[in-house]
Amino acid sequence: MGYITFENVSKTYPNGTLALHDISFSIGEGEFVFLIGESGAGKSTVFRLLTREENPTAGRVSVEGFDLAQLEDRRIPYLRRKIGMIFQDFRLIDTLTVGENVALAMEMIGESPKKIKQRVPLVLSIVGLRRKMSHYPTQLSGGEQQRVCIARSLVNKPRLIIADEPTGDLDPVNGEAIMALLERINRENGTTVITCTHDRDIVDRMNRRVIEICDGVLVRDDAEGLYILESERRNGRFAREICALDHEEQARIIHEELEEGRDALRQFRDENGDRIDRRAQKMRDTVKRDDFYTELRKNVSARRSRQTDEETLSRTGRVPVIRLKESEDDES
Repeated sequence: MGYITFENVSKTYPNGTLALHDISFSIGEGEFVFLIGESGAGKSTVFRLLTREENPTAGRVSVEGFDLAQLEDRRIPYLRRKIGMIFQDFRLIDTLTVGENVALAMEMIGESPKKIKQRVPLVLSIVGLRRKMSHYPTQLSGGEQQRVCIARSLVNKPRLIIADEPTGDLDPVNGEAIMALLERINRENGTTVITCTHDRDIVDRMNRRVIEICDGVLVRDDAEGLYILESERRNGRFAREICALDHEEQARIIHEELEEGRDALRQFRDENGDRIDRRAQKMRDTVKRDDFYTELRKNVSARRSRQTDEETLSRTGRVPVIRLKESEDDES
């Protein structure tokens, strides 16, 4: 029995659409899996069943051996706490800072301010963005925004991360960085990762398990698969072009940022209640000196009501610049 199991699962929506037909597969804890297929193939339905947004019409979807259809409604939020979601369109709140966007995920489940102070800088270190904790999403690149989304998905220590087209709006260099980060979290933290993607180059290079759905039917489950759609196989279209782009400097900067997160990921994995080692304490103390935690005392409605950069620009003709305090700790 796998960590996640689909047993003869079918799903028909009220409008008569057959999204899945007799799907069966299992995913072990700690696996990294690509879920591929053309648009409308049924991939999103798989995710909705895993998060209990939908129930199967027939068959059984289980997590840790428990049938999700039998889960009481009041228990659904607890299931979803174990699942980190990453989306193509980021879904960050522009009027909240990077740190506040990540902290909000902990606030929503009632975590203590003490734990929030400890964990937010830690997960931002993992994704290489601790120094941008007080920036707003509009001040970040697309790749940086997606790394904030990864931090947000990770902050409540989920056992499963579902990434729905995480590189869809990114250039090749940032796309590679996002997938490398997810692979590190999977490998070193033991988090199960299921990624839906149309990026064939990334799938081919990573050489991980590939599950393919075509017209609601599971057509392939390869332990180390390539991105070849069933429609391409039928039509004999295997040729493709690989675009080699020269982004060495951009790749170097991103690589350096992510390398800073190695120790942070270890500390995140080993975190035990309120115990915190010296390096983690150092991270917390570094950000204590700015106004992040002061602002966090405001309720969510007050923080969301801030003006966005675009609104400020329209009113004053100037975009606000956030200056982070420098310290010796930042250079360590």
